[in-house]
Amino acid sequence: MTSITRRRQGLAFSAQGGATFSPRRTTFRLSVFDQAKLTCNHNYMSTSQAESTPADDAAGTGSDVNADSQDAGGGKGSGSEEVRGWFTGRLPGDWFTAAPDIRADREEITIVGMLPAPDTARASDAERAAAAEGRIRRFREETRGRRIEIAREAEHKFRRKVSWGVTCADVTEMFTTLSVPVMTRLRQPERRVLDTLVDAGVARSRSDALAWCVRLTGENADAWLSRLRDALRHVEEVRDQGPASA
Repeated sequence: MTSITRRRQGLAFSAQGGATFSPRRTTFRLSVFDQAKLTCNHNYMSTSQAESTPADDAAGTGSDVNADSQDAGGGKGSGSEEVRGWFTGRLPGDWFTAAPDIRADREEITIVGMLPAPDTARASDAERAAAAEGRIRRFREETRGRRIEIAREAEHKFRRKVSWGVTCADVTEMFTTLSVPVMTRLRQPERRVLDTLVDAGVARSRSDALAWCVRLTGENADAWLSRLRDALRHVEEVRDQGPASA
């Protein structure tokens, strides 16, 4: 009688119920699907770092910004002077009564222009403020399409987000702003300063306290910071006038 044998995990089972060990080596091969299952856990934390912007007044490029974005525009010509020059030539001449205030850092370009003040010579303070706010609102609505177009071009060229704002009479309003997280390491005495501000109710959290300290420094040391910026601009001019690198 022919015996029926089946092999499972290296054991040979005969039809009579006896079992004999088979030294046959079992080899496991991973299919493409199994390999993908083993490696998928390495990518589950990959998330987009793009800064989401509101639909209102947003340029809508969706490009990422990071600490190295200051060099993405292309070497020597991507500094603040080129940014100001580009916007001076690109902005319509009838938007503002004077050259806009253009500021740039590694992540953001801010343009704040001056609008003509409404004729409210005999009006009260409340009426003048309301008239200025109305003119700002009209400018915002009428120029939204053009501002989005200009912002897209600038973000593609300089790899930085663009924010808009205007000043009319005594009213200044920013249409869009960019909040960028800044990581830092603090020792215990510095952390205690932040915790004191939090415990006193001056700030809600350590990050809020740190932002408060930065704002306070900027307000009280404005003249010193202005001289420091002027010195840095002078350093940039001297560096640009130096011999070209080989």
